Amino acid sequence: MTAIAPINPGTLQLAASFLRKGGLVAMPTETVYGLACDASNPDAVARLYAAKGRPQFNPLIAHVASFEMAQAEAVFSEAALALARNFWPGPLTLVLPVAQTGTVCDLARSGLDTIAIRMPAHPGARSLIAGFGRPVVAPSANRSGHISPTLADHVKADLDGKVDLILDGGPCTQGIESTIVSLVGDRPALLRAGAVETSVLESFLGEPLARAGEEDDISAPGQLKSHYAPNAHLRLNADAPEAGEAWLGFGPDTFGGTNLSPNGNLAEAAANLFAMLRKLDTDSDRIAVAHIPDEGLGEAINDRLARAAHRE
Repeated sequence: MTAIAPINPGTLQLAASFLRKGGLVAMPTETVYGLACDASNPDAVARLYAAKGRPQFNPLIAHVASFEMAQAEAVFSEAALALARNFWPGPLTLVLPVAQTGTVCDLARSGLDTIAIRMPAHPGARSLIAGFGRPVVAPSANRSGHISPTLADHVKADLDGKVDLILDGGPCTQGIESTIVSLVGDRPALLRAGAVETSVLESFLGEPLARAGEEDDISAPGQLKSHYAPNAHLRLNADAPEAGEAWLGFGPDTFGGTNLSPNGNLAEAAANLFAMLRKLDTDSDRIAVAHIPDEGLGEAINDRLARAAHRE
């Protein structure tokens, strides 16, 4: 049985001690709960992969507590520095060349010469990383491919007994993973839509982001076709539920059931998405999902729904 503990100085010290011993700690971030381990320790990373059942060709995001920590791990171009200074701490992950001073191990990077890195906005996560003193990798704290966790109880449901401690920071405020942008090619490229809207990034950069194609190699998390998947079958862009289907609505409707945002607020829908999918998945083997506008945060929501609905 894994304990769930509130965040305070004592539990942060305990969590850091687990990390130093090669252990696994679930921590809250503003996006989803992450499963943290020492990014420099390949044995700890291997244990993390095993706990999640995660393919080892799927690289991990390094989480840092400061710009100084980040610049020791990655080579920042002017564009990368501008993005980091404007959007960090926050739900933006940058894929950058690895610095010669980097400590994140090859296994965490899946052997790539690039690193995915971000500074989380959640003060509890940054306090843990700062107290630990070096980067952690922290993919979503769930079994690989399953619905991402936005509550400490979600972590326990998936990983009880497989991690050393679960830090409880309450519900995640964003509820959807970070946006991932690569800055290693000829132009910035969107690898994963997320909590920072694509249009906001493009406006800041003054140019459209390139899009990673399906034929491209996996260079960051969240690029697998099948991901975030419930056991239930999902039918997307539904006008109404059919007989035997649970309903996941959006905006005003007359079908009752669960609604991501009765007012049609995409930020509210993103925050509710994974928790509501988990709840419906326990009650039904078929879920009809209402149409979500593919704009703003809707792009990231639809990306997660498409991957959740994909079946090999």
